[in-house]
Amino acid sequence: MSNLSRTLARTAVAGTLAAVAVAVATPAASAAARDGKCDNNEFCYYWANSNNVSLSDFASSLKNYGETQPSCYEYRTPGTLGYGECIKNNAVRACNNRSKPVRVYFNSNHEGTYDTIPAETCTLLDNTLFNNASHLFL
Repeated sequence: MSNLSRTLARTAVAGTLAAVAVAVATPAASAAARDGKCDNNEFCYYWANSNNVSLSDFASSLKNYGETQPSCYEYRTPGTLGYGECIKNNAVRACNNRSKPVRVYFNSNHEGTYDTIPAETCTLLDNTLFNNASHLFL
């Protein structure tokens, strides 16, 4: 084998090993938002005060949920109560799986009366019950 062939072979092996090392060192992908599961670092609405209902999960703030299908944000957990219904003005409970609070506003564009959901907390919506229209990650 010539010196050039050996150099090319070593370069190819080194490149392959580097790619494998990067793949092994790369952390797993984070949870997928809007998948109907309330994962870490997500904020979630529940259709009712029960664990056997549909939920809608978010990974960021949102100014307007939309009011009708097909352009609204809807409940995403299939096979349970509330599935496919718009979340605007239609939430009873919220869970904040984030390390900082989230505000749920009565009106769109983060306006009006609001409920503040503390970090790592699930609670009934009091001030905005059934009138949720936007939320803000603090």
